Amino acid sequence: MSNSTILFYMKRGTKLLIAAGLACAVAAACAVTADISSPQARDAASKIERAMSEYRGGRPGPSDSGDADARLFAQAYQRVQTNYVRPIEDEALILAAQTGMREAYPDPAVATDSQLIEAAINGMMHSLDDYSVYLDKAGYSKLHQEINGTFGGLGIEIKKDPTGLEVISPIDGTPAMRAGLKPGDRLTHADGSSLAELSLRESVELLRGAPGTTVVVTVARSGMPSFDVPLTREVIRIQRVRARLEDNVAYLRITHFVRDTGLALRREMIRLKEEAGPGNLRGYVVDLRSNPGGLLEESIDVAGAFLSGGLVVSTRSRKSSQEFRADLADPSEGLPVVVLINQGSASASEIVAGAIKYRDRGLVVGQKSYGKGSVQTTFEFHGGGGLKLTTALYYTPSGKSVDGGIEPNVDAVDNPDTEEVDEALQVALDLVRNAGGSHSVLWNSGTFKN
Repeated sequence: MSNSTILFYMKRGTKLLIAAGLACAVAAACAVTADISSPQARDAASKIERAMSEYRGGRPGPSDSGDADARLFAQAYQRVQTNYVRPIEDEALILAAQTGMREAYPDPAVATDSQLIEAAINGMMHSLDDYSVYLDKAGYSKLHQEINGTFGGLGIEIKKDPTGLEVISPIDGTPAMRAGLKPGDRLTHADGSSLAELSLRESVELLRGAPGTTVVVTVARSGMPSFDVPLTREVIRIQRVRARLEDNVAYLRITHFVRDTGLALRREMIRLKEEAGPGNLRGYVVDLRSNPGGLLEESIDVAGAFLSGGLVVSTRSRKSSQEFRADLADPSEGLPVVVLINQGSASASEIVAGAIKYRDRGLVVGQKSYGKGSVQTTFEFHGGGGLKLTTALYYTPSGKSVDGGIEPNVDAVDNPDTEEVDEALQVALDLVRNAGGSHSVLWNSGTFKN
Protein backbone atom coordinates (compact mmCIF):
# COMPACT_ATOMS: atom_id res chain seq x y z
CA MET A 1 0.00 0.00 0.00
CA SER A 2 2.79 2.51 -0.32
CA ASN A 3 6.11 3.96 -1.20
CA SER A 4 7.79 7.10 0.10
CA THR A 5 5.76 9.39 -2.12
CA ILE A 6 2.24 7.98 -2.36
CA LEU A 7 0.51 5.86 0.22
CA PHE A 8 -2.20 3.80 -1.39
CA TYR A 9 -4.72 1.31 -0.11
CA MET A 10 -5.34 -1.16 -2.90
CA LYS A 11 -8.91 -2.18 -3.62
CA ARG A 12 -10.71 -3.60 -6.65
CA GLY A 13 -13.53 -2.01 -8.68
CA THR A 14 -14.98 0.94 -6.77
CA LYS A 15 -13.11 0.18 -3.59
CA LEU A 16 -11.34 2.93 -1.68
CA LEU A 17 -7.89 4.10 -2.67
CA ILE A 18 -6.01 6.65 -0.62
CA ALA A 19 -3.10 8.32 -2.34
CA ALA A 20 -0.97 10.36 0.03
CA GLY A 21 -3.95 10.96 2.25
CA LEU A 22 -5.03 9.86 5.68
CA ALA A 23 -6.99 6.71 6.22
CA CYS A 24 -10.68 7.49 6.41
CA ALA A 25 -10.69 6.44 10.04
CA VAL A 26 -8.11 4.43 11.82
CA ALA A 27 -10.22 4.07 14.90
CA ALA A 28 -7.54 2.40 16.97
CA ALA A 29 -3.94 2.16 15.88
CA CYS A 30 -3.46 -0.63 18.38
CA ALA A 31 -1.12 -2.92 16.50
CA VAL A 32 -1.12 -6.43 17.93
CA THR A 33 0.71 -9.59 17.03
CA ALA A 34 -1.55 -12.36 15.74
CA ASP A 35 -0.63 -15.93 16.65
CA ILE A 36 -2.06 -18.68 14.47
CA SER A 37 -4.03 -20.41 17.18
CA SER A 38 -7.27 -21.58 15.63
CA PRO A 39 -7.66 -24.88 13.78
CA GLN A 40 -9.79 -23.04 11.22
CA ALA A 41 -6.89 -20.69 10.40
CA ARG A 42 -4.47 -23.58 9.99
CA ASP A 43 -7.00 -25.36 7.79
CA ALA A 44 -7.41 -22.19 5.70
CA ALA A 45 -3.64 -22.04 5.19
CA SER A 46 -3.66 -25.65 3.98
CA LYS A 47 -6.48 -24.89 1.56
CA ILE A 48 -4.58 -21.96 0.06
CA GLU A 49 -1.44 -24.04 -0.29
CA ARG A 50 -3.44 -26.70 -2.14
CA ALA A 51 -5.16 -24.09 -4.31
CA MET A 52 -1.80 -22.56 -5.19
CA SER A 53 -0.34 -25.94 -6.12
CA GLU A 54 -3.37 -26.80 -8.24
CA TYR A 55 -3.21 -23.41 -9.96
CA ARG A 56 0.42 -24.03 -10.87
CA GLY A 57 -0.43 -27.53 -12.09
CA GLY A 58 2.05 -28.96 -9.61
CA ARG A 59 4.96 -27.05 -11.16
CA PRO A 60 7.20 -24.86 -8.96
CA GLY A 61 7.11 -21.11 -9.31
CA PRO A 62 10.01 -18.69 -9.82
CA SER A 63 12.65 -18.38 -7.10
CA ASP A 64 11.24 -16.46 -4.17
CA SER A 65 12.91 -13.89 -1.93
CA GLY A 66 9.63 -12.64 -0.41
CA ASP A 67 8.36 -13.09 3.12
CA ALA A 68 4.76 -14.12 2.47
CA ASP A 69 3.78 -17.73 3.05
CA ALA A 70 0.72 -19.71 4.10
CA ARG A 71 1.25 -18.70 7.72
CA LEU A 72 0.75 -15.06 6.72
CA PHE A 73 -2.53 -15.99 5.07
CA ALA A 74 -3.55 -17.85 8.23
CA GLN A 75 -2.92 -14.75 10.35
CA ALA A 76 -5.06 -12.63 8.03
CA TYR A 77 -7.83 -15.22 7.89
CA GLN A 78 -7.89 -15.57 11.68
CA ARG A 79 -8.15 -11.82 12.20
CA VAL A 80 -11.05 -11.57 9.76
CA GLN A 81 -12.94 -14.46 11.32
CA THR A 82 -12.34 -13.17 14.86
CA ASN A 83 -12.60 -9.40 14.53
CA TYR A 84 -14.48 -8.41 11.37
CA VAL A 85 -17.69 -6.44 12.00
CA ARG A 86 -19.92 -9.27 10.83
CA PRO A 87 -19.48 -13.06 10.48
CA ILE A 88 -18.20 -14.29 7.09
CA GLU A 89 -18.56 -17.86 5.87
CA ASP A 90 -15.30 -19.79 5.55
CA GLU A 91 -16.13 -20.86 1.99
CA ALA A 92 -16.71 -17.26 0.92
CA LEU A 93 -13.31 -16.13 2.25
CA ILE A 94 -11.41 -18.99 0.65
CA LEU A 95 -13.19 -18.47 -2.69
CA ALA A 96 -12.43 -14.73 -2.60
CA ALA A 97 -8.77 -15.51 -1.84
CA GLN A 98 -8.51 -17.94 -4.75
CA THR A 99 -10.22 -15.47 -7.08
CA GLY A 100 -7.85 -12.70 -6.01
CA MET A 101 -4.84 -14.91 -6.67
CA ARG A 102 -6.02 -15.85 -10.17
CA GLU A 103 -7.10 -12.33 -11.13
CA ALA A 104 -3.81 -10.80 -10.01
CA TYR A 105 -1.73 -13.42 -11.87
CA PRO A 106 -3.56 -14.92 -14.86
CA ASP A 107 -0.30 -16.73 -15.65
CA PRO A 108 0.85 -18.43 -12.43
CA ALA A 109 4.23 -19.19 -13.94
CA VAL A 110 5.29 -15.54 -13.57
CA ALA A 111 4.37 -15.24 -9.88
CA THR A 112 6.39 -16.34 -6.88
CA ASP A 113 4.72 -18.14 -4.00
CA SER A 114 4.95 -14.96 -1.91
CA GLN A 115 3.20 -12.95 -4.63
CA LEU A 116 0.39 -15.49 -4.90
CA ILE A 117 -0.09 -15.53 -1.12
CA GLU A 118 -0.28 -11.73 -0.96
CA ALA A 119 -2.72 -11.74 -3.88
CA ALA A 120 -4.85 -14.27 -2.00
CA ILE A 121 -4.90 -12.06 1.10
CA ASN A 122 -5.81 -9.03 -1.02
CA GLY A 123 -8.61 -11.01 -2.67
CA MET A 124 -10.01 -11.98 0.72
CA MET A 125 -9.86 -8.39 1.98
CA HIS A 126 -11.42 -6.99 -1.21
CA SER A 127 -14.49 -9.13 -0.57
CA LEU A 128 -15.20 -7.49 2.80
CA ASP A 129 -15.80 -3.73 2.37
CA ASP A 130 -14.27 -0.53 1.02
CA TYR A 131 -12.00 0.10 4.00
CA SER A 132 -10.54 -3.26 5.05
CA VAL A 133 -7.10 -3.72 3.51
CA TYR A 134 -3.92 -5.77 3.71
CA LEU A 135 -0.72 -3.82 4.37
CA ASP A 136 2.72 -5.10 3.56
CA LYS A 137 5.63 -4.01 5.78
CA ALA A 138 6.16 -0.73 3.97
CA GLY A 139 2.44 0.04 3.88
CA TYR A 140 2.03 -0.63 7.59
CA SER A 141 4.94 1.67 8.37
CA LYS A 142 3.49 4.41 6.17
CA LEU A 143 0.11 4.14 7.86
CA HIS A 144 1.70 4.97 11.19
CA GLN A 145 3.56 7.88 9.62
CA GLU A 146 0.15 9.20 8.55
CA ILE A 147 -1.25 8.79 12.04
CA ASN A 148 1.59 10.93 13.35
CA GLY A 149 0.90 13.60 10.72
CA THR A 150 3.88 13.41 8.34
CA PHE A 151 4.06 11.51 5.04
CA GLY A 152 4.96 11.94 1.41
CA GLY A 153 2.81 12.33 -1.68
CA LEU A 154 0.36 14.51 -3.57
CA GLY A 155 -2.01 15.29 -0.72
CA ILE A 156 -5.14 13.78 -2.19
CA GLU A 157 -7.64 11.14 -1.16
CA ILE A 158 -9.22 9.22 -4.02
CA LYS A 159 -11.16 6.09 -4.91
CA LYS A 160 -11.41 3.97 -8.04
CA ASP A 161 -13.91 5.14 -10.66
CA PRO A 162 -14.85 3.70 -14.09
CA THR A 163 -13.25 6.73 -15.77
CA GLY A 164 -10.10 6.50 -13.66
CA LEU A 165 -9.92 7.85 -10.12
CA GLU A 166 -12.41 10.04 -8.23
CA VAL A 167 -11.27 12.70 -5.76
CA ILE A 168 -12.80 12.36 -2.32
CA SER A 169 -10.85 15.21 -0.78
CA PRO A 170 -7.63 17.20 -1.30
CA ILE A 171 -5.66 17.97 1.86
CA ASP A 172 -5.09 21.56 2.98
CA GLY A 173 -1.68 22.99 2.14
CA THR A 174 -0.71 20.21 -0.28
CA PRO A 175 0.00 20.14 -4.04
CA ALA A 176 -3.51 18.85 -4.76
CA MET A 177 -5.21 21.62 -2.77
CA ARG A 178 -2.98 24.36 -4.18
CA ALA A 179 -3.70 23.11 -7.68
CA GLY A 180 -7.43 23.54 -7.07
CA LEU A 181 -8.56 19.90 -7.19
CA LYS A 182 -12.04 19.47 -5.71
CA PRO A 183 -14.15 16.62 -4.28
CA GLY A 184 -15.92 14.88 -7.16
CA ASP A 185 -13.20 15.60 -9.73
CA ARG A 186 -12.20 12.60 -11.81
CA LEU A 187 -8.59 11.91 -12.75
CA THR A 188 -8.68 10.23 -16.15
CA HIS A 189 -5.00 10.32 -17.17
CA ALA A 190 -1.56 10.58 -15.58
CA ASP A 191 1.24 11.87 -17.82
CA GLY A 192 -1.00 11.13 -20.81
CA SER A 193 -1.68 7.50 -19.89
CA SER A 194 -5.32 6.52 -19.36
CA LEU A 195 -6.25 5.41 -15.84
CA ALA A 196 -9.61 3.94 -16.86
CA GLU A 197 -8.42 0.49 -17.94
CA LEU A 198 -5.56 0.19 -15.47
CA SER A 199 -5.69 -1.60 -12.16
CA LEU A 200 -5.31 0.48 -9.04
CA ARG A 201 -1.74 -0.70 -8.60
CA GLU A 202 -0.87 0.31 -12.17
CA SER A 203 -2.60 3.68 -11.70
CA VAL A 204 -0.65 4.36 -8.54
CA GLU A 205 2.61 3.47 -10.27
CA LEU A 206 1.95 6.36 -12.67
CA LEU A 207 1.16 8.77 -9.84
CA ARG A 208 3.97 8.06 -7.44
CA GLY A 209 7.57 9.19 -7.60
CA ALA A 210 10.30 11.01 -5.73
CA PRO A 211 9.57 14.32 -3.94
CA GLY A 212 10.28 17.22 -6.30
CA THR A 213 9.19 15.35 -9.43
CA THR A 214 6.01 16.26 -11.30
CA VAL A 215 3.08 14.25 -12.63
CA VAL A 216 0.47 15.81 -14.94
CA VAL A 217 -3.05 14.57 -14.23
CA THR A 218 -6.00 15.11 -16.56
CA VAL A 219 -9.08 16.22 -14.65
CA ALA A 220 -12.71 15.77 -15.67
CA ARG A 221 -14.96 18.17 -13.75
CA SER A 222 -18.73 18.27 -14.09
CA GLY A 223 -19.90 20.84 -16.62
CA MET A 224 -16.39 21.64 -17.88
CA PRO A 225 -14.03 20.36 -20.58
CA SER A 226 -11.20 18.16 -19.30
CA PHE A 227 -8.01 19.99 -18.32
CA ASP A 228 -4.46 19.11 -17.26
CA VAL A 229 -3.03 19.86 -13.82
CA PRO A 230 0.69 19.45 -12.99
CA LEU A 231 1.30 18.20 -9.44
CA THR A 232 4.76 18.27 -7.90
CA ARG A 233 5.22 15.56 -5.32
CA GLU A 234 6.41 16.60 -1.87
CA VAL A 235 6.58 15.49 1.74
CA ILE A 236 3.21 16.25 3.32
CA ARG A 237 3.26 17.70 6.83
CA ILE A 238 -0.19 18.17 8.21
CA GLN A 239 -0.94 21.40 10.04
CA ARG A 240 -3.53 20.11 12.45
CA VAL A 241 -5.37 23.34 13.22
CA ARG A 242 -5.38 26.83 11.70
CA ALA A 243 -7.14 29.52 13.66
CA ARG A 244 -7.97 33.22 13.51
CA LEU A 245 -10.48 35.76 14.80
CA GLU A 246 -13.24 36.96 12.48
CA ASP A 247 -14.95 39.93 14.18
CA ASN A 248 -14.49 38.22 17.56
CA VAL A 249 -15.71 34.87 16.25
CA ALA A 250 -13.09 32.12 16.59
CA TYR A 251 -12.56 30.41 13.23
CA LEU A 252 -10.99 26.96 13.72
CA ARG A 253 -9.98 25.00 10.62
CA ILE A 254 -9.16 21.32 11.27
CA THR A 255 -7.63 19.47 8.31
CA HIS A 256 -7.09 15.98 9.79
CA PHE A 257 -7.58 14.09 13.01
CA VAL A 258 -4.02 12.96 13.69
CA ARG A 259 -2.04 12.75 16.92
CA ASP A 260 -2.66 15.74 19.23
CA THR A 261 -5.28 17.44 17.03
CA GLY A 262 -7.52 17.91 20.06
CA LEU A 263 -4.66 19.38 22.08
CA ALA A 264 -3.77 21.77 19.25
CA LEU A 265 -7.43 22.86 18.97
CA ARG A 266 -7.71 23.61 22.68
CA ARG A 267 -4.52 25.65 22.62
CA GLU A 268 -5.87 27.74 19.73
CA MET A 269 -9.16 28.25 21.56
CA ILE A 270 -7.28 29.64 24.57
CA ARG A 271 -5.14 31.86 22.35
CA LEU A 272 -8.10 33.33 20.47
CA LYS A 273 -10.04 33.93 23.67
CA GLU A 274 -7.10 35.90 25.05
CA GLU A 275 -6.73 37.77 21.76
CA ALA A 276 -10.41 38.77 21.77
CA GLY A 277 -10.19 40.02 25.35
CA PRO A 278 -12.32 39.27 28.42
CA GLY A 279 -15.98 38.73 27.53
CA ASN A 280 -15.55 39.64 23.86
CA LEU A 281 -15.46 36.23 22.16
CA ARG A 282 -18.82 35.64 20.46
CA GLY A 283 -18.56 31.97 19.51
CA TYR A 284 -16.89 29.37 17.30
CA VAL A 285 -16.95 28.21 13.70
CA VAL A 286 -15.32 24.77 13.34
CA ASP A 287 -14.42 24.15 9.69
CA LEU A 288 -14.29 20.44 8.83
CA ARG A 289 -14.83 20.79 5.09
CA SER A 290 -12.80 18.31 3.03
CA ASN A 291 -11.48 16.73 6.22
CA PRO A 292 -11.34 12.97 5.52
CA GLY A 293 -11.02 11.99 9.18
CA GLY A 294 -8.40 10.11 11.14
CA LEU A 295 -8.18 8.93 14.73
CA LEU A 296 -11.30 8.21 16.74
CA GLU A 297 -9.73 9.37 19.99
CA GLU A 298 -8.98 12.76 18.45
CA SER A 299 -12.57 13.21 17.28
CA ILE A 300 -13.70 12.57 20.87
CA ASP A 301 -11.24 15.18 22.14
CA VAL A 302 -12.31 17.75 19.54
CA ALA A 303 -16.04 17.25 20.18
CA GLY A 304 -15.34 17.38 23.90
CA ALA A 305 -13.95 20.89 23.53
CA PHE A 306 -17.56 22.04 22.95
CA LEU A 307 -19.49 19.63 25.19
CA SER A 308 -19.64 19.46 28.96
CA GLY A 309 -19.56 15.69 29.23
CA GLY A 310 -22.07 13.31 27.71
CA LEU A 311 -22.12 10.99 24.72
CA VAL A 312 -20.09 11.84 21.60
CA VAL A 313 -20.39 8.62 19.61
CA SER A 314 -21.01 4.92 20.12
CA THR A 315 -19.64 1.94 18.25
CA ARG A 316 -21.23 -1.45 17.72
CA SER A 317 -19.32 -4.54 16.72
CA ARG A 318 -20.56 -8.08 16.36
CA LYS A 319 -19.24 -8.78 19.85
CA SER A 320 -20.04 -5.66 21.85
CA SER A 321 -20.95 -1.99 21.87
CA GLN A 322 -19.03 0.91 23.35
CA GLU A 323 -19.84 4.52 24.22
CA PHE A 324 -17.34 7.39 24.01
CA ARG A 325 -18.03 10.43 26.17
CA ALA A 326 -16.67 13.96 26.35
CA ASP A 327 -14.80 15.24 29.37
CA LEU A 328 -16.40 17.85 31.61
CA ALA A 329 -13.97 20.68 30.91
CA ASP A 330 -15.88 22.45 28.04
CA PRO A 331 -13.30 25.14 27.18
CA SER A 332 -15.88 26.68 24.82
CA GLU A 333 -17.86 27.76 27.92
CA GLY A 334 -21.18 27.27 26.16
CA LEU A 335 -20.64 29.93 23.48
CA PRO A 336 -22.41 29.39 20.11
CA VAL A 337 -20.89 26.76 17.82
CA VAL A 338 -21.35 26.19 14.08
CA VAL A 339 -19.67 23.27 12.30
CA LEU A 340 -18.94 23.53 8.56
CA ILE A 341 -19.01 20.32 6.49
CA ASN A 342 -19.14 19.28 2.83
CA GLN A 343 -19.12 16.08 0.78
CA GLY A 344 -15.41 15.64 1.55
CA SER A 345 -16.00 15.56 5.33
CA ALA A 346 -15.74 11.96 6.49
CA SER A 347 -15.29 9.68 9.44
CA ALA A 348 -13.94 11.61 12.45
CA SER A 349 -15.33 14.83 10.94
CA GLU A 350 -18.77 13.24 10.86
CA ILE A 351 -18.43 12.12 14.47
CA VAL A 352 -17.79 15.71 15.58
CA ALA A 353 -20.56 17.16 13.38
CA GLY A 354 -23.02 14.48 14.54
CA ALA A 355 -22.22 15.08 18.20
CA ILE A 356 -22.70 18.86 17.90
CA LYS A 357 -25.91 18.46 15.91
CA TYR A 358 -27.62 15.66 17.81
CA ARG A 359 -26.64 16.94 21.24
CA ASP A 360 -28.34 20.24 20.26
CA ARG A 361 -25.08 22.02 20.99
CA GLY A 362 -24.96 24.04 17.76
CA LEU A 363 -25.65 24.02 14.05
CA VAL A 364 -24.12 22.11 11.18
CA VAL A 365 -23.80 24.18 8.00
CA GLY A 366 -22.78 23.24 4.46
CA GLN A 367 -23.41 20.08 2.44
CA LYS A 368 -24.21 16.48 3.35
CA SER A 369 -21.05 14.72 4.47
CA TYR A 370 -19.39 11.70 2.87
CA GLY A 371 -20.97 9.00 5.02
CA LYS A 372 -18.09 6.91 6.32
CA GLY A 373 -19.66 5.13 9.27
CA SER A 374 -17.30 2.29 10.11
CA VAL A 375 -14.42 1.78 12.52
CA GLN A 376 -11.09 0.38 11.37
CA THR A 377 -8.58 -1.25 13.71
CA THR A 378 -5.01 -2.11 12.76
CA PHE A 379 -3.53 -5.53 13.50
CA GLU A 380 0.18 -6.14 13.06
CA PHE A 381 1.39 -9.49 11.77
CA HIS A 382 4.21 -11.46 13.28
CA GLY A 383 7.13 -10.69 10.98
CA GLY A 384 5.75 -7.33 9.79
CA GLY A 385 2.84 -5.95 7.83
CA GLY A 386 -0.74 -6.33 8.95
CA LEU A 387 -4.39 -5.52 8.36
CA LYS A 388 -6.58 -2.46 8.62
CA LEU A 389 -9.89 -4.16 9.35
CA THR A 390 -13.44 -2.89 9.79
CA THR A 391 -14.40 -3.95 13.29
CA ALA A 392 -17.43 -1.81 14.23
CA LEU A 393 -19.93 0.83 13.07
CA TYR A 394 -20.34 4.43 14.31
CA TYR A 395 -23.61 5.82 15.71
CA THR A 396 -24.37 9.44 16.64
CA PRO A 397 -25.83 10.38 20.05
CA SER A 398 -29.29 10.17 18.44
CA GLY A 399 -28.68 6.51 17.56
CA LYS A 400 -28.38 7.33 13.84
CA SER A 401 -25.71 5.50 11.85
CA VAL A 402 -23.02 7.73 10.38
CA ASP A 403 -23.30 5.67 7.18
CA GLY A 404 -25.15 7.77 4.63
CA GLY A 405 -23.69 11.02 5.91
CA ILE A 406 -24.59 13.88 8.26
CA GLU A 407 -27.24 16.26 6.91
CA PRO A 408 -26.58 19.96 7.62
CA ASN A 409 -29.13 22.07 9.47
CA VAL A 410 -28.44 24.87 7.01
CA ASP A 411 -27.45 24.25 3.38
CA ALA A 412 -24.58 26.44 2.20
CA VAL A 413 -22.12 26.01 -0.67
CA ASP A 414 -19.00 27.98 -1.48
CA ASN A 415 -19.44 29.40 -5.00
CA PRO A 416 -16.33 28.54 -7.06
CA ASP A 417 -16.94 31.56 -9.32
CA THR A 418 -16.37 33.97 -6.42
CA GLU A 419 -13.02 32.84 -5.11
CA GLU A 420 -12.51 35.95 -3.01
CA VAL A 421 -15.65 35.16 -0.96
CA ASP A 422 -16.30 31.96 0.98
CA GLU A 423 -20.11 32.01 1.03
CA ALA A 424 -20.54 28.98 3.29
CA LEU A 425 -18.16 30.46 5.85
CA GLN A 426 -20.03 33.76 5.76
CA VAL A 427 -23.28 31.93 6.53
CA ALA A 428 -21.63 30.19 9.49
CA LEU A 429 -20.12 33.41 10.84
CA ASP A 430 -23.43 35.25 10.53
CA LEU A 431 -25.23 32.50 12.45
CA VAL A 432 -22.77 32.81 15.33
CA ARG A 433 -22.94 36.62 15.32
CA ASN A 434 -26.74 36.54 15.39
CA ALA A 435 -26.92 34.05 18.23
CA GLY A 436 -27.26 36.84 20.73
CA GLY A 437 -24.62 35.43 23.02
CA SER A 438 -26.40 32.12 23.58
CA HIS A 439 -26.35 29.09 21.34
CA SER A 440 -29.86 28.17 22.49
CA VAL A 441 -31.29 31.00 20.38
CA LEU A 442 -30.25 29.10 17.26
CA TRP A 443 -32.21 26.04 18.29
CA ASN A 444 -35.14 27.42 20.24
CA SER A 445 -36.20 29.61 17.33
CA GLY A 446 -37.13 26.42 15.47
CA THR A 447 -35.94 28.01 12.24
CA PHE A 448 -33.05 25.62 11.65
CA LYS A 449 -33.85 22.59 13.75
CA ASN A 450 -34.39 19.37 11.78
